[in-house]
Amino acid sequence: MSPRLSFISPQLPSLTEHSPEGASWIHEVKHDGYRTMLVIERGSALAYTRNGHDWSDRYSGIIAAARKLSCRSAILDGEVIVQDARGVSDFEALQVALRSQPSRLIFYAFDLLHLDGKDLLDRPLVERRAKLLLLVSRDQDSAIRFSEEFIGDAAAFFRACAAHELEGMVSKLATSRYRSGRSKTWLKTKCFTESEFFLLGIDRDRKTGAPRALLAKSERGQFIYAGPAFIALRSAAREEFRARLAELKQERPVLSWLRNRDAHWVRPQLTLKVKHLASARLLRHATVREMKR
Repeated sequence: MSPRLSFISPQLPSLTEHSPEGASWIHEVKHDGYRTMLVIERGSALAYTRNGHDWSDRYSGIIAAARKLSCRSAILDGEVIVQDARGVSDFEALQVALRSQPSRLIFYAFDLLHLDGKDLLDRPLVERRAKLLLLVSRDQDSAIRFSEEFIGDAAAFFRACAAHELEGMVSKLATSRYRSGRSKTWLKTKCFTESEFFLLGIDRDRKTGAPRALLAKSERGQFIYAGPAFIALRSAAREEFRARLAELKQERPVLSWLRNRDAHWVRPQLTLKVKHLASARLLRHATVREMKR
């Protein structure tokens, strides 16, 4: 009996400012979710995180779909996401789905490392993906879907990703072999990035009523207003955030020209990690992801 399949540490893309051009590269959407590896063998399936933790119990719908794939054994590499109404991956919705809506979870498969007893790590990427496409249907109602590729003008594809407010794109050398760890044959270009800002105060969005952080960056000892960001902290962090707001409360903004009558101002001593569009001068499509301690 052959040894059982096990988790393989994933190949990781290196960050680049400009996507590579040319027919030797394929490009995919960079999904905003959890990197996941599915291991299918002997009628069972397991789901592992990027660091090799078993999350099978959190991905019940994906596991059920994996068991139905037409193979004896396989290892699929991909990303677990939740899509919004536009079909764009939504990281905040993913957190909610993991707690209470597991049926919304989707596994987008982009690589195949093993199939029916054959190790595919040394096969070219395009060959691995061709086999993956045959294994994974394009059924848009399935919990397991194929991550489509784009070949051609990388700059145009990046602009399209940015226009649709996607996380970014990943470019992969078509002839590359699969190698665990950070790689130069996989390159990621981000439409969104994460930066740290100082909190000046909070208000509520006029359209939705959702709370927003009013933020600034520090340059040469001076605060420069950066704009607002929706607050998307987890429940425990939200409680700590409210406590810090009460501690730092003050009557006037540190930037005297700010004229927001509905804002609650604080001393600029709290640093927040914010996800936002990379190319904008002021914050756009920004969300607070973490409070720095």
